[in-house]
Order: sequence, then C-alpha cells, then structure tokens
Amino acid sequence: MGDTSKYKEEKQIALGILAHVDAGKTTLSESMLHKGGIVDNIGRVDKKNAFLDNYELEKERGITIFSKQAVFRIGNMRVTLLDTPGHIDFSAEMERTLQVLDYAVLVINGADGVQGHTRTLWRLLERYQIPVFLFINKMDQFKGNDEEKQEEQERLLASLQKELSTSCLDFGGEWDAAFLENLALCEEEVLEHYLESGEVEEADIVKMVAQRKVFPCYFGSALKEEGVDKFLKGVETYTAERKYGDKFAARVFKIARDAQGNRLTYLKVTGGVLKVKMLLKGENRNAEETEIWEEKVDQIRIYSGARYEMVKEAKAGMVCAVTGLDHTFAGEGLGLEEESTIPLLEPVLSYKIELPPECDAHQMLRKLRQLEEEEPQLHIVWEEQSSEIHAKLMGDVQIEILQSLIRERFGVDVSFGEGSIVYKETIAGPVEGIGHFEPLRHYAEVHLLLEPLERGSGVQFDTDCSEDLLDRNWQRLILTHLEEKEHIGVLTGSAITDIKITLIAGRAHQKHTEGGDFRQATYRAVRQGLKRARSILLEPCYEFCLEIPMENVGRAMTDLQNMGADFEQPMIEDKMAGIKGRAPVSTMRGYQKEVISYTRGFGNLACSFGGYIECHNAEEVIAAYDYDSEHDLMNPTGSVFCAHGAGFVVPWDQVPDYMHLEERRIADTQSADGEQASDDKKRSESGQADGSWISSAEYKKRQADYWRGEKELEEIFARTYGEVKRRLPSEQEYRRVHVTASEPVYRPAKPKKAEKEYLLVDGYNIIFAWEELKELSKINIDSARDRLKDILCNYQGYRKCTLILVFDAYRVKGHREEITKYHNIHVVYTKEAETADMFIEKTVHAIGRKYQVTVATSDGLEQVIIMGQGGKRLSAAGLKEEVDMAAAQMKEHLEAAKPKTKTYLGEYFPEDSGKAE
Repeated sequence: MGDTSKYKEEKQIALGILAHVDAGKTTLSESMLHKGGIVDNIGRVDKKNAFLDNYELEKERGITIFSKQAVFRIGNMRVTLLDTPGHIDFSAEMERTLQVLDYAVLVINGADGVQGHTRTLWRLLERYQIPVFLFINKMDQFKGNDEEKQEEQERLLASLQKELSTSCLDFGGEWDAAFLENLALCEEEVLEHYLESGEVEEADIVKMVAQRKVFPCYFGSALKEEGVDKFLKGVETYTAERKYGDKFAARVFKIARDAQGNRLTYLKVTGGVLKVKMLLKGENRNAEETEIWEEKVDQIRIYSGARYEMVKEAKAGMVCAVTGLDHTFAGEGLGLEEESTIPLLEPVLSYKIELPPECDAHQMLRKLRQLEEEEPQLHIVWEEQSSEIHAKLMGDVQIEILQSLIRERFGVDVSFGEGSIVYKETIAGPVEGIGHFEPLRHYAEVHLLLEPLERGSGVQFDTDCSEDLLDRNWQRLILTHLEEKEHIGVLTGSAITDIKITLIAGRAHQKHTEGGDFRQATYRAVRQGLKRARSILLEPCYEFCLEIPMENVGRAMTDLQNMGADFEQPMIEDKMAGIKGRAPVSTMRGYQKEVISYTRGFGNLACSFGGYIECHNAEEVIAAYDYDSEHDLMNPTGSVFCAHGAGFVVPWDQVPDYMHLEERRIADTQSADGEQASDDKKRSESGQADGSWISSAEYKKRQADYWRGEKELEEIFARTYGEVKRRLPSEQEYRRVHVTASEPVYRPAKPKKAEKEYLLVDGYNIIFAWEELKELSKINIDSARDRLKDILCNYQGYRKCTLILVFDAYRVKGHREEITKYHNIHVVYTKEAETADMFIEKTVHAIGRKYQVTVATSDGLEQVIIMGQGGKRLSAAGLKEEVDMAAAQMKEHLEAAKPKTKTYLGEYFPEDSGKAE
C-alpha cells in the first residue's frame, strides 16, 4: 500500500492531451513519459508498443479508444497525464475527461494546421474554461534552411491566431521586445506594468495562462523529441495548482472494469481527502423512486497505463480509480461536488442491434446496459413495441469497435442495421404546461414554464415557485423527476433539447399526496406544454472542410447546394480549393466516398459535429415517422382529475378548464399546428371566461408600453461580463384580480401608505437612457457614473427621500457587495454575478410593503415585478423630467432669494458661470 504524503509538497496538475486524429498525440504522450522517466523507450502507434494504448483493439486499429492516465514528474511538479481519444467517433469519452482537467495540451499537426475537429476541441475547451498549451507537432517534416523553417513557423502561428485566438503566442521562440509587448497586450494591468518597467513578471504570465488570456505555443517533433524539453519546462513554469476546499468532494468521469471484472470508478478528488473504507453517498438514478446509496471505498488505485499503485488516501487534485462502488456513473458529483453539465457532443445516428437467433433480447439488453455504463456514448435504447435494441452512435468506426467489445466481453456476434438520423425537437416560444394527477386518494398538480434556449443549450431545469405555495421538498422532488427522464417531443417522439423548464407553481395534499403522484403530474405537465407550443424539428449537422482540385470546384458546389449546405466561397491555394461550411448529416453521409471518386483520390472531406439546426425537410420526416402523440400510452399528454369518487382523464387541450391553480400568463400560448391560439378565446367559446385571465393581445399591448426606451445596461454589462440572465417573475410578483367584465384587466397590488420614502435607481439603465450621460460613457464610464451621482445628490436635496443608486457587477470577479455613502445618497456596487435589477427586486421585496418605494428604470419586466411587490415605477425619461423640474425650481428659488447686490452663482449653476461678476 503506497503513501501519498510524499505528494504533499509537490504541485499537483491534471493535464489532458487532445488532438485531431493523426496529429501525433500518442507520440507526444510517449515522449513526455520518456522525459519523465516512466518509459525507457518511446513507443509508437505503428509498432503497437505505445505505453498508454494497451488494449488489443487500440493496437490493432492504431487509434486511442479509451482515455487512460499516467503519472510522472517534472521538477517539483506531479503530473497526472490523461490521454484522450482523437477520433471523432469517441468524442464523448474525450469530453467526459475534460471535466476533471486543470490544464490541456492541444496537439496540432504542423503539416495540416487547424482542422475541423480541432475547432470542435477548441470550443469544448472554451466551454469548460480549461487553460491550454499548444504543441505544433511534426515540424521535422518541413525541409529547407533555418530561415525557411522560421517562415513556415510564423505562417502556422498566424494561422493559429486567425483560427483559434489572437492570444496564441510562440513561447518557444525568442523573447524579444516585440514578443513581450504582444504578451503584455493580453492583459491590461500587465500592459501598464510593462510600459512602466519594460518587463513581464513570471507570476503575471502564470495568471494569464490560468485565466485563458494567453495560450503558450511550442513547435517541435514528438517523434524526434525536438522541442519537448522546452515544452515541458514551459508547463512546469507557467502552471499553478488549483486551490481546493477542506471538505470532501469528487467528480466521477469514467466507469471501467479491470481484468478480474472489478468495477472501477475513476474520479478526481476536488476537495478534502478520500480514504480507504470511507463511506460515500449518492443517488441511484436507475431506481424508480429517489434512492440514496451508501457504499465503502475498498481500494484506491493510482494508474499509470495498465499498472497501478494502491494508496491509503487520495488528496485534493489527485486522479484515481476506486473499487467498491456499484452505483456511481460518469459525470456524478460526490460529496460537495455537483453533477457535471450535459455533454456538448452527442451521437447523431441510431442503429438497430441485430442479434443471433439463439440470443435472448432481454438478457442481451442487461449485458449491453453494463457496457453502456462504461461507454456512455453507446446510448442503448429499448423499443418496447417492437422488442428491439437500438444504439445511438457517432459513426462507423465506433460500430466496429463495439462489435469487437461485445464479442470479446459476452461471446456474441452482433450486427448493426442501417443507421438512421437522431432527430430532436424544441419549441418556438414560451408556454405553460399543466399536469394534474388525481385518481382517488392521490393528488398532485404541477405548472411548468417551457422556454426555448439557444441552439446547443440542451435541457435545463429551474424552479421559480414560492415555498408558501409548494413546500421545498416537493419542489426538489419535481426537479428530480424532470431530470430523471429523457423527455420526448410530440412531432416524431424524438428527445427534446434547447428548452428551459421552470417549475412555477404546484400543489400537494396534506394527506393524499405521494411521491409517485408528482412524477405523473410532472411528466404530464411537460407533455401538455409541448402540445400547446409550436414545436420545431431539429436535425444534426456537420461542420465540414472540403479540399478538392480546382477542376472539381463546380461539381463540389453543385453537390453542396443539393445537400442544403451553407458554405463560404472557395479558397484557392496551389491548384487546390478549400470550401468550409455546414450541412445536414442526413445529406452528407457517405459523401467522402464520392469525393474520393470524382477527384481520383486527390480530394479530402473533414467533418466534425456542428450541433443541431432546424430540419430542412421537416414535413417529410414527420410524415415518415407517423408518430401519434395522443396514442403514446407511455407518455400521456392529458391529466387525471377526480369527480364523484372516481378518476377520469381530461385531454390536454381541456386541462386549463379543470385545473385547480391559476394559470400564469407570460406569453402567447401556441397551438400544436403552429397557429397562435389565445386560451382566452378558447375559454370564452366554451363558456369558461371568468375574467381571471389576461388576453394575449392585451398582454402584448401592456408589455410594449413598458419596453419603450433605449437599450440599457446590456450594452456595457453583456460586453464585459456576458449576457444578463433575467429571471421571470414568481407567482407572488404579479397578481390578477377576478372581475365580471368580459375583458379582464391587470391591477397591481396597491402599496401601503408609508411613513418613509425610498427611491432606488438602476445606475447603468439611467446612464444609457440619458443622452448626455450616454455620450459621456463612450469617453469614460467612470465620469458618467460620477456625473450621475452628482445629479442625484442635488435631486435628493430637493426630494428629501432615501435615495439608493445601484450599479451592477462593478468590479472584477470575486467582488463582494459594497455600499458606500456619497454625500447625501447611498451607492451600491453589487456582488459578483448579481445584477442591479436582482438587488433592486430583493430590496423592494424586503421593504415594499412597509414603505413607499419607487424604482427608476426602463426595464419593462423589472417594472412589472416592482409593481407586483408593492413598489412604484418611474421610467428613465420620467426621472429625467423630475430632475430637470427640481433643478428649475431650485434655480427659481435661489433667484428669488438672491440679494440686490451681485452674487456669483457659478458654483450652483455652471451654465450661469460667467454671467455673474
């Protein structure tokens, strides 16, 4: 049993290595291990003796299939090297590994430059915010003198700066004044120090690398170990160990089995210490009901290739494999660690697994589930109606590997049918879904808000429901039910994506509600919402780079147009043309063979997964699927209500007429056939209009009134900190009243008479709404802030209220909420990631029922929320009028009180300076 105390003083780094296939990633790994003293000789893929590619399948195919690790040292730094697959078919394996990395090495083939899959890897590294070192490999293939090689290196660096980031800098070259200046330009504070001292501190470089503000590049040849020493020295010098908490946390990134069949849970410790015999807890996601498991850690193994060392404990920052855990899954968070995000790369093809006649389908399904646990990209699906097993995969190479794995593991020869496209569904606009489940002695009602998200966002879940309406435990249960299932759409029965589902209301019965009731109500609410919405069919697409001889450009462009591709104008270089673009997977499948054929082997097509786009032939696909959502008994769209002691089913379109909770109108509900349909109209036609509803036309009209005004804080906040995320109003934040008139009206709750008056001002909103301040902000935002503070100081002296000026995300990351007194007003700089409107909402909620509160903003949604919480609204234009009026009245008062003798007034009224003597 090993001892990890020797690691205590060492810097711990988890370093991943990624590349497009054939870039030399495995060769660079071997070279690094050789330099680290792990291997005596550099292994090679073509000789089948690579240290990390130790599976027979990997040796046979000459590619990396499974991510593996090795531990070596550089100076006083302990590196856990994680080698990932380079082939696009095994991208899911690579993406899971990314989530436990501290730093990444992106290997680029110097002969090919940036390729399609390289861009995909770069986007993933950006998504997970992983600092990156770049190694441009195979530079030994360039012939010529030193000057010509230097020119080629500069050309490659310029290509990296264009294709990936302008912050890609050659750290292996000469550190002259030009290099130092380009390095300093990556960070404003470093630039200021450089201009003063002419130097860039090493600590500043480490910080810039960690913050992804600079990407060190090194050129060399891994096979000949050229440039590897300089590269490793750079990794040692310009990396920093992450800071971890004292309480235990860990992220699971892989499940595997050793040669004896023991289940291995690969994880990275992200807090505290993991010890042998330590009791771990988690949720069993395969259980019907939420089930907590507790299991002890039997062994902790530190792997290097196929060999491992057993240790008594693993400290934070270490990557290890654990035995004794039977319920863990890839992406799970243990201890304080949260579950990982949904992978960006997903299978785009679905295949039927054809079994031998003597093989029992149900037994084989159980075995494949075990294999799916280890290889999540397998995505096994059981088709109940046809009793068939289907697998969602990335491509043909993965099929061959899986056939070999199934034969090796289970002794069964399976084949795969013709692949079909994996479609997905989303919605066009926000809609409320209602689910009710009330058979005799059961009760649950759930209201969900379904909103469309940007492409590639996946499905997100949230809650915006008051605990006064529904207890927190029930809310958590509903979120669990939302997350435990892959929800399907109503067009083709394909999985939904790019939708945010928010719990906005719900109701339980003190005696009759059980956990299963909320599962039924939740599922039905999702389906009812999808039926009410206008659904959109999505299809996967490839981002491609087509290289062909010039004489074949016409044929290629015609083919691409027929495939429905979007592409750029061809780039001509050395009698070859390059075309980049995006095309549906369904039309581009198999095109590689055509390219080779009509170019006589001179053409090349490189594809990478480009996400999902709106389906180009949706009507044809929907008709081919012939999916009837009303007859899908496993996914009902209606709800169950109770009358006279018996439950009865209500169709989805009649559920609003029976529901118990009030529906919250936030946008137009759209019918399934795509036409806008107002539920007010449907209710009035069925005699259900009761005046408790806001019509869609009236809602739009009132929203338009609120949104008159100029663009406000997003202009600076989105540019500096990213898109502003605004939450929707909760059930208590706006109210409706029951009236008997045929046309319902909206009435905000009346605020109580207050003894004290508050005025809250959204600072950036006002700055970008007032023309004079907006122009000043273009020159200097600090001056605009100071000018606004001075104006409001004068105004407060006239108004005699408590004035609070709020600026959001005023400083850099980690900034805490700061409240200062500026003369006679209060100025608030919100904490990191908290916007001004979030602070204002919180403040109004706390004092709006006790005091007279007015909020100055032109944010329409914010105004609705403020009114619902008992506050008054004042637009930016309205505040400007009040300020101008106050200034005019003060001026008149001073003029009236002015003595007969001449007095200098410039101190009070700058526009009068010069008029008085």
